[in-house]
Amino acid sequence: MKGLAGPEVPSGWQSANGNRANFCAMTDVVDLRNFYGQRLGVVARRLIGRGIRNQWPDARGQCVLGIGYATPYLGLFREEAERCLAFMPATQGVVKWPTTKPALSALVDENELPLPDSTADRVMLVHALEMTNDPGAMLREVWRVLASGGRLLAVVPNRRGLWARMDTTPFGYGRPYSRSQINQLLRETWFTPTGWSEALYVPPIERGWFLRSAGAWERTGATLSAPFAGVHLVEATKQVYRAIPARRVKRRLVPALEPALAPSPGGAARVRD
Repeated sequence: MKGLAGPEVPSGWQSANGNRANFCAMTDVVDLRNFYGQRLGVVARRLIGRGIRNQWPDARGQCVLGIGYATPYLGLFREEAERCLAFMPATQGVVKWPTTKPALSALVDENELPLPDSTADRVMLVHALEMTNDPGAMLREVWRVLASGGRLLAVVPNRRGLWARMDTTPFGYGRPYSRSQINQLLRETWFTPTGWSEALYVPPIERGWFLRSAGAWERTGATLSAPFAGVHLVEATKQVYRAIPARRVKRRLVPALEPALAPSPGGAARVRD
C-alpha cells in the first residue's frame, strides 16, 4: 500500500466486518483521497455535504477548522468563512489543500493542536473519531481550541449501518458508534449535543443503478427514520461552565486516648520513703 502507515490497532478494535488486518488500510491519506475520487466517493461526498450544509447553512465571518480528513467538505465554507484550516493527524498523513492555492492544511498531533485556546468558531470532525486511539483526549483538545459558543459537527459511522459493515469504503474501518455511544462520549468531554441527522442510506455498492438512485434512497430513509444510515451527523456546543464533580472530604477518626495504667493512691509517697 502506498502512503504513510496507519495507527497501531488498539486492543479490541476492528473493522465492523471483523477484519482486523485491514484496519489501517483506509486511514492512509492517499487512500482517502482516492476514495473520494471514485464514483462511490463522489456520491458520499455529495450526500454528506448536503447534511453538513443543512446543519451549518451560514459560516460567514467564522473560523472553520476541519480535523481528520475533512477537506472534501471544507470547500463548502472556504469562500464565505473568514478562515478555513485542515488539520490531519500524523498517523494518517497530509496532502496539500487546496491544491492550486496557498496551503491551508497541516500535519498535527491530534491531542496537541497548534492553536491557542478558544480560537475556532466551528470544528468539523470527519474520519477522525472512529480512527483515533483516544477519542476522549481528541474531544477535550477540540474543547480547548473551540471558542465560547462555538459549534462542533462530528461525522461518524453508524454502528447499525451497512457502510460500517463493508471494508470497501473508509467508513468500514475504525470504531463505529451508535447514537447513544456518541451522545455519552460528547457529554463526558464537556459538549452538549444539539442536533442530529443521518446520511448515506444508499448501500455502498458501486454500481450504476444504486448510484443513480442515491437521492431516492436518502429521501426514503429520512422519511422513514430508518436506522441503517451510513453515518451520524451530530452537532454539539461547548459547555463553558462544565460540571466539576465534588470531592468527598474524608474524615480522619482519632481514637480517644485513655491511660493504659492508672497510678495507685499513695504510690508516690512510698517512692519517697
